[in-house]
Amino acid sequence: MSKKLNLLVVGSGGREHAICKSFSKSQKIANIYCAPGNSGMESVGINTINISELDFRALADFVVEKQIDWTFVGPEDALVAGITDYFEERGLAIFGPNKFAAQLEGSKDFALKFMIKHGIPTADYQTFQDADEANTALKDFVTPIVIKADGLAAGKGVTIVKSKEDAQIVISKMFKNGEKQIVLEEFLNGPEYSLFVVVNGNDFQILPMAQDHKRAYDNDEGPNTGGMGAYSPVPQLSDEDYQKMISKVVAPSIAGLNKDNFDYHGILYIGLILTNQGPKVIEYNVRLGDPETQVVLPRLESDFAELIDNCLNGVKMQQIKVNSKACLGIVLAAKGYPNLPVKGQALPHFDEEEGISIDYANVIAKNGRLYGNGGRILSIVALQDTINNAQLKARKYISTLVLNDCYYRNDIGNKALK
Repeated sequence: MSKKLNLLVVGSGGREHAICKSFSKSQKIANIYCAPGNSGMESVGINTINISELDFRALADFVVEKQIDWTFVGPEDALVAGITDYFEERGLAIFGPNKFAAQLEGSKDFALKFMIKHGIPTADYQTFQDADEANTALKDFVTPIVIKADGLAAGKGVTIVKSKEDAQIVISKMFKNGEKQIVLEEFLNGPEYSLFVVVNGNDFQILPMAQDHKRAYDNDEGPNTGGMGAYSPVPQLSDEDYQKMISKVVAPSIAGLNKDNFDYHGILYIGLILTNQGPKVIEYNVRLGDPETQVVLPRLESDFAELIDNCLNGVKMQQIKVNSKACLGIVLAAKGYPNLPVKGQALPHFDEEEGISIDYANVIAKNGRLYGNGGRILSIVALQDTINNAQLKARKYISTLVLNDCYYRNDIGNKALK
């Protein structure tokens, strides 16, 4: 990069806040805009633009008007809807997979067929468009059974049932609620890990590993959520198992993308589970994770903006450099999340301090004060020399806050400390 760049980040959550902060560390950036962003980002000086992430024309017009050099897409819904295709048709540089490739996240069936085709280990599964056929097929599965909505569900479209009677109830409910297609999967047992790959055709680099916490409550209890916290690195993962993830999953995934002409330029998230038979893929996503991004990007010593700029300009990526610190994030969620989250709770003022940062998500501002706006409100992120110290730092910070109609998990990071 020679001239300083103007960038646009598309999205509004904690992930996008973390991306903006990471880009802002670069000496090669002039201006960063986030559309639509959120009020919390505004409170810390990020340039938010009131344009919906799905209003492609308005976003592209803004890019032209402000002479944006390139756009980075945060959320999956924009990618699945084809934002990359629209921008490229208008000759605008954008980092994110096209609509065809985004089906890897947009359709569970599409992703599973890709994995089977390319010999990537995953769960046994069947796909159904009819409740009766799905119920009949339950005889082929042993409990527990994983039932997934085929399309996007913001991390909440997965139900694990312990009996076939419960499976029938869930299946009927999903189709009655408008699902056109569902997937029944074999239940895989083992620790889960999040792996992120920056992909530019044949060229790729792997970001630091993380572990997400999907369940709402401590000890992995309660309903699935979009994620209640994360940490990085994952010291309990042996180098031998990590190398198996690379050889058995990452390498064939990248080879498959190129063999099938996906023209993949963007982030590939691989949700992995380490079973007794080795690593298997739970799911692909086509963007950075939330809340993992908030703990992965602070660990980069490499210039993340330069890395993306090199991809967009056909320059081979350099090996990503990672600091030795540990990063842990605790999500503050609205009471009732993920089913019926409370909105409008007044939030305390969040003073950042040494080793603590705040990534805002669902917040709105009124009369100079921030209020929760449903779902996951923000992440409290601690960067320390060890995971234990990061956990202690984040817990100490959050314990001093007066919080109404909110909740959080107390055990983020425990799996790394056993």
